[in-house]
Amino acid sequence: MKKNLDKQILIDNINLVHTTEMGVGRIKRNLKIDTDDVVEYCKKKVLHKDCEIYRQGKNWYCVIEDLVFTINARSYTIITAHRIKV
Repeated sequence: MKKNLDKQILIDNINLVHTTEMGVGRIKRNLKIDTDDVVEYCKKKVLHKDCEIYRQGKNWYCVIEDLVFTINARSYTIITAHRIKV
């Protein structure tokens, strides 16, 4: 039950999700994407119905397809994103 509550907290506060200038560059590089709005790209992925969201310690981890987004649970900052190596 706690897992669903944690997930709902992030979804309810999706408008607070942001990243730093360095974060934008890191996310683009790690995901190999070329988009003007990295934060919007990440939010769409996080809000997708197939995204698995769980909280571990101070961070949320959002897993969809072969992507993992790490979001600080207190500041709602996207810390990093990367592809899962298979």
